[in-house]
Order: sequence, then C-alpha cells, then structure tokens
Amino acid sequence: TANAPIFGIDRHGIVNVWNKTASNITGFSGEEVMGRKLVEDFIQNDFQDSVQNVLNNALDGLEMANFEFPIMTKANKRVDILLNATSRRDETGAIVGVIGIGQDITARIAQEREYEKLIDTANAPIFGIDKEGIVNVWNQKASLITGFYQTDVIGKKLVEAFITTEYQQSVQNVLDNALEGLEMANFEFPIMTTSGNSVDILLNATSRRDETGTIIGVIGIGQDITARIAQEREYIRLIETANAPIFGIDVNGVVNVWNLTASNITGFSTNDVMGHKLVEEFITEDYQDSVQNVLVHALEGLEMANFEFPIITKSGKRVDILLNATSRRDETGTIIGVIGIGQDITARIASEREYEKLIDTANAPIFGIDRHGIVNVWNKTASNITGFSGEEVMGRKLVEDFIQNDFQDSVQNVLNNALDGLEMANFEFPIMTKANKRVDILLNATSRRDETGAIVGVIGIGQDITARIAQEREY
Repeated sequence: TANAPIFGIDRHGIVNVWNKTASNITGFSGEEVMGRKLVEDFIQNDFQDSVQNVLNNALDGLEMANFEFPIMTKANKRVDILLNATSRRDETGAIVGVIGIGQDITARIAQEREYEKLIDTANAPIFGIDKEGIVNVWNQKASLITGFYQTDVIGKKLVEAFITTEYQQSVQNVLDNALEGLEMANFEFPIMTTSGNSVDILLNATSRRDETGTIIGVIGIGQDITARIAQEREYIRLIETANAPIFGIDVNGVVNVWNLTASNITGFSTNDVMGHKLVEEFITEDYQDSVQNVLVHALEGLEMANFEFPIITKSGKRVDILLNATSRRDETGTIIGVIGIGQDITARIASEREYEKLIDTANAPIFGIDRHGIVNVWNKTASNITGFSGEEVMGRKLVEDFIQNDFQDSVQNVLNNALDGLEMANFEFPIMTKANKRVDILLNATSRRDETGAIVGVIGIGQDITARIAQEREY
C-alpha cells in the first residue's frame, strides 16, 4: 500500500515484488510481471545495461541511491523513475535479491526539460558551472555571442579558459561567493570569443541548488552590453575632448567628471578634483549657496540653463562660467548626479564690464529700457544732465515718469519701433530734470539684442542740444 512504486527481484533478475503503486504507474498488474525478467521485459534497450549494473551492484552489496531510469508502461509510454536500490537479505544476512523503492519523477523531468529548453532558447547568454568551476550549462545565445559551441566549453574551466587574465580573479570571487550562497547582480566582466576579441557581459550570478537545498553550482544569466559599453566610452571620449568645460557630481556633491577643458580653464587636473566636494572646495564663498541650490534642484529633477557663477582657478584667479545643469540618471531613470556643461564667459564678462564702463563714463547721455519700457541703463552723463541718479530711475517707466505729456506718444512710438527692430536716428524730444527744467535731447534709438539675436530692449544714445535749440530760437 506504499505511496511509492516498489519492486523486487531475486538473484536471477526475476520480479518477485510489485506493489500497487508500481501497478498504477505502469499499468502492469502484479500477475503480469511476477516471474518475468525486470530488465529484459520492462526496461528500454538503451537503459538496460545501466539498470542491470545497478542491480548487479546491489546483489554484490553495493547499494545505490537516486538512480534515474525510464520504465515503459503497458500503454507503451515512458515513466521516469528515481530509484534507491537496496540489497535484500535473508535471516543469515545472505543477499537474496534487490528491493527497489522509487519515485515517479516524470512530471519533474518534463518540467526540467522545459526549463532546459527555456534556458537554451533564451534571448540572453546563460551559463552554468558546478562546484569545481566546470561548465555544465551553455545556451545557444552564449554560443552566438562568443562563437564557442556547447561542445567547445562543456567540461572545461570557465574562468581559466574563457575569461581574460585581468578579470579572472574578480570573476572567480563572484562565482566563489555564489557557491557560498552570496549571489550577485549586475557584475560586469569581459568574456573571450573564438575570434580573440572580448564581449562585455552584465551578469547575475545565482546559486544553483539540488532538491535538498544544497548548493551544487552557479547559474549566470547575462546581457551582452558590448554595444552599450562602446557607446558609453564614446560619450566619455566626447565629454573628455569637448571644447566646453564639463564636470559632474554624484548625489553627495562629490566630483566624478572633470574633462580636459575644465582642467585647462581652472588649472586643476582630474586627479586634483576627483573625489572632492565641488562647491565647498572650488566655488567662492559668496556663490556657494546659489551654486548649491542649482545642484540640489538638478538632483531633484529641476534642471537649470544659463546660470552664471565664478570658479576659482588653481592660481587663485576667477573664471566666470555660464552653466547648464542637467540631472544625470541611471538606466532605471533614477537621478544619480548632475552633469554641468559650461562656457567660459570670463572674456565676455570682462568685455561687458568694459562696455558698461564706457557707457557709464561716456560724454553723452545714454539710457536703456527693457521690453516693458523699464529703465535698466542710466549713465553718469544722463544723471548729470537730468539730476536723477541711477538709483532714482532704475526700475521705473521711462516715458511715463520722465517725458513731458505732449511728447510721450511720439517717444513711445520711437521706442516701440526700436523694439520691433526699426531703429531711428536724430529724434528730438525733451526730458524733464529733477529741478523741473526741460532738457532737449537728440536721440539715436538702437535695438538691444541678446546672444541669440532676440531684441531684449532699447539703448538710447543722445546729445544734450538744449543750448543749440536755445540758440536756434534766438536766431
């Protein structure tokens, strides 16, 4: 009545035990098998020798556990049996036969074959090793990627035969850890191909266990990342040789990218900055908070373009940088740092300051407005002529606050035209001084443009013609 198939043979291989489960599994009743040769009558030809050897050994006292073999059913179907073959003894201890206690593993074998098929046809390279590091799994994708077929690799040492010398130790460590139950994901290493080249693999190393949970090897499931690595190296080369300063930080603000142009501009080599805090060590104190805010925002996904800040060079000089701060993400989209692509605008800033100085000290009244008519330039001569200081006019409406009512429309038209790109020369209008006196101005209204050519305001360069107008009136 046991829930396992049990059979027995005598010393001549004749069946003398056949329980109900054996009958249920095979379809042969006890009456049909008793007195018949087990091996010759019920075992497939290609397994008869191996089964006979197991039985002969048991008849010699050499018992065997977990021997797999197929038996044919009455309906001529194959049933896979996992067998423990035990010597049967009489009361004197003499071996009089063999008792076989089995398990029907047909479903398990079918599942294993399905898994083997899935592994073999998977669209990822999969290999396996035993506890000695000998290859025992090598699927079609692994063959396709490396050029080595199963017959080339099965039975050989994976690390010694197929891993480049400089990576053998690290790969062996990963495999040894997995053999101890310490599995590893996303380990990168190169494997050799038949052509002598290497293929870059991203590997998950998983412990392989038998039915008792004992580790018997390692299964490695990989991805061919050769193209991705090549692309990353191309990106690295482009960054390194770009004609713009490029730096990167991780989520802790530590520098992990610093290209040649950044080195040339600042004088700091890659070795000088890698692993150092960007803001704390290389940004002037008065800009540390604002730069830190930009980087923190980029780490939160809020990127920023055209942020100006100074960086101090190794020689202690100031370099002005115009920065685009971009979030850096890994393959899952998680932000892992910031990449800053900049421009050295030191010369441009110096030029702008020179222009500002020239404008401010020019011997002609010069003012500027933005697109909303708000004053944003007011030089010293304009202050001297009108009596209004820069602080008094900056941020106020030029036309509404400083032009006489009867000239506001005509002045506004000139400014609007200049904002549309229609500049005007030698336009006369009066402006009121702080002392409420009228000053006559001869104006050239010029469109003011940003670096993209977009009009952002108007610059007016004038002449004080009050005396000339008075003289003309006198004439």
